[in-house]
Amino acid sequence: MVVSLKRRNGLVDFFYWIWDGMERTVFIGTKFSFPARFVSPFGFLGMLTFVMFVILGVTGALLMFYYQPTLDRAWDTVAKINNTVPYGFMIRNIHYHASNAMVLLAVLHMYYQYFSGRYKIRNEIIWVTGVVLGTVTILEAFTGYDIIFSERAELAISIAASLTNSMPVVGPTIRDAMFGSGFADFILRFYTMHVFLLPIVMLGLMAVHLPRFLVFDVPMVMAISGAVLLTGGVFPVDLGSKFQPSVPPGITVPEWYLTGIYAFLRTQYDKFVTGVLWPGIFIVAIAMTPFIDRYKKFSWKDRPLVTAFGITGITQVMVTTYWGFYITPDITKPLVARLVIDPIFFYLIMLLLVPIGFGFSYMMILLAKESERKAKLAASKGPHKSSPINLSGKWINWLIVALLAFQVYLNIAAYNAALGGMKNFALFLTGLILMVFAGLFHLYRHGLNEAKKIPTPPTAEPESPKPLDNKESSPSLPQ
Repeated sequence: MVVSLKRRNGLVDFFYWIWDGMERTVFIGTKFSFPARFVSPFGFLGMLTFVMFVILGVTGALLMFYYQPTLDRAWDTVAKINNTVPYGFMIRNIHYHASNAMVLLAVLHMYYQYFSGRYKIRNEIIWVTGVVLGTVTILEAFTGYDIIFSERAELAISIAASLTNSMPVVGPTIRDAMFGSGFADFILRFYTMHVFLLPIVMLGLMAVHLPRFLVFDVPMVMAISGAVLLTGGVFPVDLGSKFQPSVPPGITVPEWYLTGIYAFLRTQYDKFVTGVLWPGIFIVAIAMTPFIDRYKKFSWKDRPLVTAFGITGITQVMVTTYWGFYITPDITKPLVARLVIDPIFFYLIMLLLVPIGFGFSYMMILLAKESERKAKLAASKGPHKSSPINLSGKWINWLIVALLAFQVYLNIAAYNAALGGMKNFALFLTGLILMVFAGLFHLYRHGLNEAKKIPTPPTAEPESPKPLDNKESSPSLPQ
């Protein structure tokens, strides 16, 4: 017993020795906050984006064991991972959908910070590095699906090469550095950028961008991770057709975060202007927002011009993204005719959409501000009524028991689905397990907070005996 205690004390001392040695590092200097109750997830979308980055790192490392970055083996090794390697289908689906989730969460995080005015709290450097980090995130996702070398990847690679070559002065040099001379080893170069160079750049930007205090909400992390797995089960990633130079390519489009640029390129206007200059101006304009915004308040209603520009930008992105997916349904037309977008019609719509969208958004913001002022005035004159919905402790306990039983059932079902070879269904159930666990964790946390609100009844103190009067304390003596 004495030996085990000494060993235990030695391990504790060793742990504290390591902790003290890392006290001044970035890891220990960053404080993680675990909220005791539900917090709006919009406040820590950046943390959820970082969680997706970690998931991508783990699943990508597992895929590296079987992937071969060569021109003639890239697609075949991905097909082997998808069809032969144990759990390869699941790992690849998680990796693909996590990459899309990371891009989406990064975009949502940026626009939440934009409309909430968080960049005005003396963190212009954090905002600028965040915009650069979002751009690098899209490049990371782009190089990831290109190294499969399917027909879809070949389209994206050809567009990227032509855009790079269209850049004046430095274009041909960058093209040779990224793609290699004659495209003989571009997959190896893209693979190097995808697994090493771009992640190193992203980690360096994160070291500057991430704030010191990070909110890490366990239920929300589980819910987002479960949503990724559930999406992989419902929408499994398609392997696509292997690119063969002798076979005419079919009609395909890039990933959703690149279809907006693809729509501009399909107008057959100047490639440098549509594919490099305009996206660059858009990114620079977003990065310069903290230096242009001179409003003193943070609310989006108190910054009508900035908010209207943001809504107009989102509208433009949504319209061009949809247009990039649209292909003329008339199959009798040649392939080029089905893909080309009429430039006059396209740019006329864009030019009309900007002033109309900005004017309408600005007017609606002013109306919302006025209605808010009237609502506050009416609320200050009238009685304050609130009807919160609170669950009793009994119902909370029953819900926790029901979720636990459902959790056990889902685990058994996922295990049986995996044994039976139902890869999609097993991935779907695993995602559902994580989401149920997120609900269970949050409900348990809610129950603890409700229990703390119940006042404890005061303990009854024993009554002290009343002092007896002199007449009552002693019997009367005879005279």
